[in-house]
Amino acid sequence: MQSLLKPVALLLGALVTTGAATPGPPPEGNWLTEKKDGIVEISRCGGDTLCGRLVWFRIDANDPNPQALDIKNPDPARRNQPLCGLTFMYGFKHAGPNSWEDGTVYDPEGGKTYHATLKLRADGTIDLHGYIGISLIGRSEIWTRDMQPVPSCPTR
Repeated sequence: MQSLLKPVALLLGALVTTGAATPGPPPEGNWLTEKKDGIVEISRCGGDTLCGRLVWFRIDANDPNPQALDIKNPDPARRNQPLCGLTFMYGFKHAGPNSWEDGTVYDPEGGKTYHATLKLRADGTIDLHGYIGISLIGRSEIWTRDMQPVPSCPTR
């Protein structure tokens, strides 16, 4: 009897795990960054591809970039563009339930661009993972869905 229960328990465990992979709510919408100092709007930008743009962020009183421009952009012609409204995530392709890959993320703080993946987690948060080369080496940020009205971008 006990030898029969073990496979049944394993099968039930597999079914529960499979149920956790079912598609959740779509990733489109506004997301509060991990440090809660920015809001990113994720939207479709062609077919099943996702993009993200910065729609709000906080400027500290002693910020070296008080005008909030893309001053670290490697292209000098773009260094005067405002960060507010900047599309910095693009090309995320659907790769399975709650998962997008082959994306690119531009980091305006350093002026560098990284490969990235995006995953909706079971707790309703989103995991943005940026990396160079292989995805094992990189950094993740966990964002929370933001349902509040988006404040205006900061100005000085």
